[in-house]
Amino acid sequence: MQGTFALTIENRGFEARVSSSGTSFIDSECVSCGACVQACPTGALTEKTLLTIGAPTRSVITTCAYCGVGCSFKAEMRGDELVRMVPLKDGGANAGHSCVKGRFAWGYATHDDRITKPLIREKITDEWREVSFEEAIAFAAAGLKKIQAESGVDSIGGITSSRCTNEEVFVVQKMVRAAFGNNNVDTCARVCHSPTGYGLNQTFGTSAGTQDFESVEFSDVIMVIGANPAAAHPVFNSRMKQAIRRGAKLIVVDPRATETVKSAHVEADYHLQLLPGTNVAVINALAHVVATEGLINREFVNERCDLEAFAEWERFISLEENSPEFLEAASGVPAQKIREAARLFASVPNGSIYYGLGVTEHSQGSTMVMGIANLAMATGNIGRKGVGVNPLRGQNNVQGSCDMGSFPHELPGYRHISRDDVREIFNKKWGVTLRPEPGLRIPNMFDSALGHKFRGLYVQGEDIAQSDPNTTHVHAALRSMDMVIVQDLFLNETSKFAHVFLPGTSFLEKDGTFTNAERRINRVRPVMQSRTGKTEYEVTCDLSRAMGYDMSYTQASEIMDEIAATTPTFAGVSFEHLDRMGSLQWPVNDKAPDGTPTMHINEFVRGEGKFMPTPYVATLEKSTRKFPLLLTTGRILSQYNVGAQTRRTANNIWHSEDILDIHESDAEMRGIKDGSWVKLSSRVGETIMHARITDSVPAGVVYTTFHFPESGANVITTDYSDWATNCPEYKVTAVEISPSEKGPAVIHEHDIAGDSQLDSIIRMANQIAANVPKATAPEIEVAHHIVQFWTPEMRERLHADVDRSKLDPIVLKAMELESVK
Repeated sequence: MQGTFALTIENRGFEARVSSSGTSFIDSECVSCGACVQACPTGALTEKTLLTIGAPTRSVITTCAYCGVGCSFKAEMRGDELVRMVPLKDGGANAGHSCVKGRFAWGYATHDDRITKPLIREKITDEWREVSFEEAIAFAAAGLKKIQAESGVDSIGGITSSRCTNEEVFVVQKMVRAAFGNNNVDTCARVCHSPTGYGLNQTFGTSAGTQDFESVEFSDVIMVIGANPAAAHPVFNSRMKQAIRRGAKLIVVDPRATETVKSAHVEADYHLQLLPGTNVAVINALAHVVATEGLINREFVNERCDLEAFAEWERFISLEENSPEFLEAASGVPAQKIREAARLFASVPNGSIYYGLGVTEHSQGSTMVMGIANLAMATGNIGRKGVGVNPLRGQNNVQGSCDMGSFPHELPGYRHISRDDVREIFNKKWGVTLRPEPGLRIPNMFDSALGHKFRGLYVQGEDIAQSDPNTTHVHAALRSMDMVIVQDLFLNETSKFAHVFLPGTSFLEKDGTFTNAERRINRVRPVMQSRTGKTEYEVTCDLSRAMGYDMSYTQASEIMDEIAATTPTFAGVSFEHLDRMGSLQWPVNDKAPDGTPTMHINEFVRGEGKFMPTPYVATLEKSTRKFPLLLTTGRILSQYNVGAQTRRTANNIWHSEDILDIHESDAEMRGIKDGSWVKLSSRVGETIMHARITDSVPAGVVYTTFHFPESGANVITTDYSDWATNCPEYKVTAVEISPSEKGPAVIHEHDIAGDSQLDSIIRMANQIAANVPKATAPEIEVAHHIVQFWTPEMRERLHADVDRSKLDPIVLKAMELESVK
């Protein structure tokens, strides 16, 4: 059951017909999931393609390439043409459910905009020239080798894609480490869920969620924080709504009154409508109530958790500064509402927490993830059905791209690059000597590029020129590079700065696996032949060989076998095993040969769960007289991320532009009318879009999406980021709105003045010092963090180039420790 209740019967007798209650389907509760088409017993509702193409003659089971739910579909074909996508009833993640994107928005795979031949050019101002793969690879390799000869081995790097398969991602990070000779590899998870990896690893010992999606059906209370599954994860939302309609209670923590807060037949019991940037204040206030009102599950804590760490946390969280009353002014949430919500969550047998980018994309994203883990442990909500801490991942393989070692400090399986025993596994397998120091993160790459030290970049399936924050800064960094290689389906915004374009393959052409938000490894099977004549991993291997490191595979299953041989959590995974089981949830090993739907059942991966003090530190991005409003960003149901796929489908009928939501009082104060053009400006840039007056945002807060390059929402967002991971603070930007007569804005490029890398080093060091707990020896924590995540060059610049008067005293103490020198 979808649970939307969009359809009714209008009129009676022979005049009876299915309708949407007197409104158009576009304006109704209908979410275009296609469930009614699938259920229709007469064939009156059917896909148009059955008429235009004909009845399918064969089918292939594969996995959707949109959000992190990872729905299984039966792709029904007639010859080489895809007729329709039918959700698989036995799909482990979706159990027969689907959404408008997975069910209908697959036409981009055969869109006329697809680039299927390699392109090269000497300068980004030149016209593209179509060439063979051999010439493109030789041109790219020559450019990268020249850069390294002139500027050193660390002057190039790569970015992996969360839209590609595990196998394709694994091969790219291998190429960077083995062929490029450095650890300058990062992934788009840097700008979305990197705080999840950090926070859950610190507290639970592994960088992933704890449950399968079925678990929500066993929850008595569901807390959704910083997520709108009704729009971003509609298939999971359907399962959640079923649980709520059976009696489960719902608590939503979100600045906006989203469809998750209230929709047809479902309404949250508590909506904690906090101000953007105050997540940690709210989670601390909830935990304070649990700790001070005798609601801690002492039995669970005593049996399962580090008692010394718990005692320290209990002292911290019980302080008056963490009480709902003390934090009410900061968060904007009434203290009594927080107390009632905390009592509800702590009093039921099974309480679960689901969260999204509204948690991670903050300056305290990692702190908030640890705060969520603290609350779950304190109430005993770990290790069984109906409970847990569950990140709702935004892209189809963002979990997998992290699993595959796409971070510059970690090898596959979340093992730090400094570990001799781990490096030795890969040294033997790959026949190389891996370097033990972390490489550059994506923001560090941009900063180093502006200093003309980082000069070459391989970008696999990501549009960083549109998706990353502070667009002017990103564009300036890309423009300064001497060799940018883009591998993608379309000439996207990033390709405007590229010297080589390598055509990629859509999910319908891929052979491999995706790993979804519940750690479920699903097979991705080729539905049609590659339109480029090559697989993406073949192209990566070609470039690796051209760079001097011989790497080749005859089929994708060989790559998975290598992953299994080197990564303990994947030790029991193979294509054959996946074909037998349908899907597997890691870890898959001798202890769990058929996978692990629920994590931490008898003990945590790290042994004992570790409570972490989570001091609330207000973001540096504050509203001012010049920029009095706070902008937060997000997604909508019909579009996906930067829109490269969905904008090339009929989904544009629903949503054809980014729109700014503004409260009536803020609009009236500025003379803004519903539907009028407005200028949106921040301290780093400005753009223009249509306004929509709505009560879904509170006064003082505005909201927009980032699906269309014409509006360029990330022209507005700043370079502030999470203290631990550099995940950008997309959810808090101080802005001003004013009426405008013009249409969509053109981004005005300008040079970036000053030393971007040095500025970032100062900001990052001080942020770390501000966020580590002060109770013991914070300088040791700061020193440890810098060694774990910073490159040697960044540490050297911290000592040699920074004006020490600009550094926090804790940072100065940390710099005296031998480990940082």
